[in-house]
Amino acid sequence: MEWAGLAMFGVVIAVLLAGYPVAFSLGGIALIFAFAGSALGMFDTSFLATMPNRVFGIMTNETLLAVPLFVFMGITLERARIAETLLDNLSALFGRLRGGLGISVTVVGMLLAASTGIVGATVVTMGLLSLPTMLRRGYSARIATGTICAAGTLGQIIPPSIVLVLLGDVLSSAYSQAQLSQGIFSPDTVSVGDLFAGALIPGLGLVGLYVLYLIGIAWLRPAAMPPYDGGPRPSAAAVAGALAPPLILILAVLGSILAGVATPTEAAGVGAVGAVLLALLRRELSLARLRDVMQSTIRVSSMVFLILIGASIFSLVFRGFGGDHLVQELLTSLPGGTAGALLIVMLLMFVLGFVLDFIEITFVVVPIVGPILLALGVDPIWLGVMMAINLQTSFLTPPFGFALFYLRGVAPESLPTGEIYRGVMPFVVIQLLALGLVALLPQIATWLPGVVYGR
Repeated sequence: MEWAGLAMFGVVIAVLLAGYPVAFSLGGIALIFAFAGSALGMFDTSFLATMPNRVFGIMTNETLLAVPLFVFMGITLERARIAETLLDNLSALFGRLRGGLGISVTVVGMLLAASTGIVGATVVTMGLLSLPTMLRRGYSARIATGTICAAGTLGQIIPPSIVLVLLGDVLSSAYSQAQLSQGIFSPDTVSVGDLFAGALIPGLGLVGLYVLYLIGIAWLRPAAMPPYDGGPRPSAAAVAGALAPPLILILAVLGSILAGVATPTEAAGVGAVGAVLLALLRRELSLARLRDVMQSTIRVSSMVFLILIGASIFSLVFRGFGGDHLVQELLTSLPGGTAGALLIVMLLMFVLGFVLDFIEITFVVVPIVGPILLALGVDPIWLGVMMAINLQTSFLTPPFGFALFYLRGVAPESLPTGEIYRGVMPFVVIQLLALGLVALLPQIATWLPGVVYGR
């Protein structure tokens, strides 16, 4: 009976690889297994009676309300051409230095990550704006494509990240469930704000590792990252004017959360309003463009919540088959105890990232393994940050990394796909190095939440 749950998991992956929609595949396969199991006397259909309450819980979840607000903020900033202005000024400022353009792309990616949190939009925008410029100025195709893909995926780990919002909600439920299973009936909580604080230092540290790598390449292989002597140097006022809008928005959103003035959902509302005001000040927001922004927000948000509902049905049926008990037995019986179980889960998420999107992994895998790991004494903030870094790595890993597909869609046809794959591999190694550092030094993720929230 328990193995039927794992079989269901395998069937879902096969169906997704065949190209069927994620949300309907998760819910549909789960219901087929549920009814087949009921006919064979292996599944109690009373489990399905709790589904309406789960859907209602999703509809009334205030934390998840931050998702459409952050999506709206990110799309509005993309349409307001904030990235274009930033890249023009920073590349003109640092382009005279060897490797300066690559560093500028990384810094712009960091600022966009902290003000939008949408990976696809960031990679596409950066690819359209910076890739032709980098290639034209003599940059190696591998360095250019790798830098753009890596910088574009920083939105996975640097707050306010959609991944952290979704992980925060899932881990909060998993943490409560783990404590209740241990007989703790006044459980501690973990919030999205905790994860935002925990991910800030690892995210900025990852940016630092990217920059160090680019400086090293510029020194070891100067021909791969030549300086650019043409064009006037921008004035201090122009640079400040380009940096001020995203920095003000970042301070308004993250500052209000870390200061305890606003919840992540309230801060998302502040960010959405701030993005609209910035777009209006730049005269980049017409009624037609606003309608396009709202339609794009609805499409992305609908996808997220449909997947969440499908994943809820899947996890319910999985537990009905006793699959959670089987996973618990497998993880707790592994050699190495908690460290061994954590290593296997990280490897599983890394491999699944080749074929599944971060949303499916967050909604399907984390609710299954999260309560088990947290019951073993793993810190929820540390676990959430490591999962976010792991999911970010999956965006870069060939052959199915989504960032690679996004860039391939806007890259010149003359640029071989193999060059993109080879270009991201050093950044994948850097990501794994960062993941290893956070694993060995949990204080990197837990220190700031302890200072801010007294955890």
